[in-house]
Amino acid sequence: MTRLLRTLRLDPSDALVFPAAAEPGEWAVPGGFCFWDEDPAKMPGKRRQAFRAGFLGLSSFGWSTLVEVAEATAAQRSEAVALLAAHLRAAYGAPDEAAARAAAEEEVAFAESLCEHPPGTLVALARSLEGGEQRERFRTLHERPKEHRSFQTLPVFAAIPVEGEAEEPIRPDLARMARAAEEPAVGEPQRSGSKR
Repeated sequence: MTRLLRTLRLDPSDALVFPAAAEPGEWAVPGGFCFWDEDPAKMPGKRRQAFRAGFLGLSSFGWSTLVEVAEATAAQRSEAVALLAAHLRAAYGAPDEAAARAAAEEEVAFAESLCEHPPGTLVALARSLEGGEQRERFRTLHERPKEHRSFQTLPVFAAIPVEGEAEEPIRPDLARMARAAEEPAVGEPQRSGSKR
């Protein structure tokens, strides 16, 4: 068993913002190679969005904003490599099967390297062009504990314990502080007619 990226769709927005949206549940790779010879400033809007934040699905070759880490068998990994290799030959003119397979293997191995998180971890990406080179940044979003999944139970403010924290959290008594603010300081003259 290994772990790969799998497309995920939480709402219909991918179908609106990308030239083609990946179906939920496809194996995926970052897919930055799709933009290697393009200037993002000259891309039409939906293609630019795919450049900025899209993962490439390996069945439809559409785009997905989010992927999740998922368990995959050796056969599923081999299938992902074969699908990508065929796409590299058909869409990008890879010179032969060996070259296409080597490039596909490298891209799938890179996707695998992003899966050092528990299954179910969501991954998002931000792709940009910096100094003439493509740069990809990946963020992980971990599943919330069950008790915090509903908005009804999610606190607005919460104290979060930190392992190894020796100090007790400060719990100010706001009512006492307000009363103290109303009392005159020692040596402060009182005004006549003031309500104390």
